[in-house]
Amino acid sequence: MAQKVVLQTNFPDLKLFKRGKVRDMYDLGEYYLMVSSDRLSAFDVIMNEGIPLKGRILTKISEFWFNFAKDIIPNHLVSTNVDDFPQICHKYKDILEGRSMLVKKAELVPLECIVRGYITGSGLKDYQKTGMICGIKLPAGLVDSEKLPDAIFTPSTKAEIGDHDENIDEEKAVQIVGRDTYDKLKKTAITVYEKASAFALERGIILADTKMEFGVFDGEIILIDELLTPDSSRFWPLDGYQKGKSQDSFDKQYVRDYLISINFNKQPPAPALPENVIERTTQKYKEAYFKLTGKEID
Repeated sequence: MAQKVVLQTNFPDLKLFKRGKVRDMYDLGEYYLMVSSDRLSAFDVIMNEGIPLKGRILTKISEFWFNFAKDIIPNHLVSTNVDDFPQICHKYKDILEGRSMLVKKAELVPLECIVRGYITGSGLKDYQKTGMICGIKLPAGLVDSEKLPDAIFTPSTKAEIGDHDENIDEEKAVQIVGRDTYDKLKKTAITVYEKASAFALERGIILADTKMEFGVFDGEIILIDELLTPDSSRFWPLDGYQKGKSQDSFDKQYVRDYLISINFNKQPPAPALPENVIERTTQKYKEAYFKLTGKEID
């Protein structure tokens, strides 16, 4: 059965709070309603085409990891069951089913909390220029996709849509959030990454790096937004891993690689994505979900 692609939600009875690159957020009073669309953002540019099943897979994977990590840190998830949502949402059940979360209203901590266990991407570029990532000195001679001696915490600023996040060092991050909060974020993010990374490795997936977001709820720091999804992480297949080159991946890297191949300038407007790139990306997301959870998604 062909999957309906949801590029944007419009619920007249609900108060739109904000639209992100992928998620539409609604203010329900006591809670937020977070809806994962099938939009895909690459190089901070939102593509014109959606990726079938993407929003549902992101929601399922986040739910899985939120439950996985709740003994380390609480999170904002209240329910993914539309029947548990306020009555006003029920008329939109057809769209909300499988791609939405009722979440606590947390105050955003203004840092992208990135943990890297392997060196690649923008981190590799920084290292090749300076021998460091975000001010963290690393051993000489590391190559693309090589495992780091220890996972490192490399935060970035949170940019508005269309702008690029900026990698920053510890001193700048502490100026933004304060020393106590920074230390808590760093310790928690690395702990979540290391536990999840070990779990994923047993299932044939290398969790190369990931980005987490935190908020404050009732005076306590909690995980918010999404967690360890193919949108916020690099997932590599263990069986094809070889350091010294870029890796195949279970994430939107497939789209990034296509855009690089056509010399996309990383600025709007987005080019059209070929049907085979869209289909292959859906398969990558489905495969990641199955490998991690042992479950299929329909």
